[in-house]
Amino acid sequence: MKLHINKTSVWMYTICAMLILTTVSCDSFVEVDSPKNSLVTKTVFEDAATVEAAMANIFVKMRQQGLVSGNFSISASLGIYADELDYFGNSPDILKLYSHNVLASDGQVSLWWNHAFNLIYAANDIIEGVAASQTLSEEDKNRFTGQALFIRTYLNSLLLTLFGEVPYIITTDYVANNRAFRTPEAEVYEKLIGDLNEAANLLENSNQGNENILPNLQVVHALLARIYLYSGDWAMAETMASNLIGDYALEDIDKVFLKGSRETIWQLMLGDNPVNTYDALQLIITGIPTQGMALTDDLLAAFEAGDMRYVHWIANITSGDGQTTLYYAHKYKATHNTTNQSEEYPILFRLAEQYLIRAEARVQLGDISGAQADINAIRNRAGLSNTAANDKASILDTILDERRLELFTEQGHRWFDLKRMGKADAVLSPIKAGWRSTDIILPIPESELELNPNLKPQNDGY
Repeated sequence: MKLHINKTSVWMYTICAMLILTTVSCDSFVEVDSPKNSLVTKTVFEDAATVEAAMANIFVKMRQQGLVSGNFSISASLGIYADELDYFGNSPDILKLYSHNVLASDGQVSLWWNHAFNLIYAANDIIEGVAASQTLSEEDKNRFTGQALFIRTYLNSLLLTLFGEVPYIITTDYVANNRAFRTPEAEVYEKLIGDLNEAANLLENSNQGNENILPNLQVVHALLARIYLYSGDWAMAETMASNLIGDYALEDIDKVFLKGSRETIWQLMLGDNPVNTYDALQLIITGIPTQGMALTDDLLAAFEAGDMRYVHWIANITSGDGQTTLYYAHKYKATHNTTNQSEEYPILFRLAEQYLIRAEARVQLGDISGAQADINAIRNRAGLSNTAANDKASILDTILDERRLELFTEQGHRWFDLKRMGKADAVLSPIKAGWRSTDIILPIPESELELNPNLKPQNDGY
């Protein structure tokens, strides 16, 4: 979103940016200090432009600081943790992910935890500040509160899938944060759904602009569909996915990951200066020796002959001596600027996932033909014939396969699917020497347990 700030509000923008940067750059969410100047905080939320600046700062940090997007985001790191990517680099933390020797003291684990909770704190700051504002219009209050609620929920949903039971932080009260307990998984799902339903009501009349860069009602429904699926509420998962499938269209295979794709439900804007997605920078191999990761032989072998996703979304490079050929994800294609505008934005939700969510929900509800139709929409776009699967077991296997081929190296989908469908042991134990069943969730960072004993006990296996 492009901000238009008049001269009288420039100083407030500066204060806001400094305030938010301060709150989200601390070492740990449990170390957040009490506000130093409540007058400054109150002033920030008197003007819609400064609240937009605060929201924009959250999106900036989401796209470049390491969990959702950025260096070693979940797209690359969980591809390495699962069976999508081989790793040839020498980063100690990434090697531990690849070999399943993760420790509670590892920097990667702490980075994800702190990044998410710092942004949750910033979202809570917006929710509280907007609620207390005496000058914002009701329309602006609804828009900002709905967006912040969505961000809080989205990040909590990632934390839940990564770490298991986590604190569900809904306040900026630093004392409460310092003493937070972990919330049982079933209760976290209830809170996620409750917050998203509230966000949906607040964002009912909002829009995203021309580039699908702001959370709106459709984005909320996309996350609700995913959460209902993960929690086993098949009927609601089908309903939420159906709400979206009529509003978007599957894009031409070559245009899916361009910023103007008709399939994109939500993506992160990369700013006014032309920059590129971190996914492209991490995943595209530009030379051998490589920067560290390449698609596994097992993933490559899973594609059927004639699958256009293999042709258009995978590329390869051969070493100068002709002895080594490596294959890499080529969904995002730009690793350097060639125009004065970015052509690709990091995509967090797209329509293909919703078809596969609805297919899975439908087969669980006994709608075999409906599930087949949704699978076929994805297969036919890829140039493949209709699925031959015709019973619940075979259709569920086909959905897992199609999710693997459609969503590879995107936002950790493969890992989350293996985990939630109970397939991680069977798939990973033969190919990961260090695999243990307890690796299904990551450890709570050791530093957090030391600072807040209420987070104990540590997850099994660590």
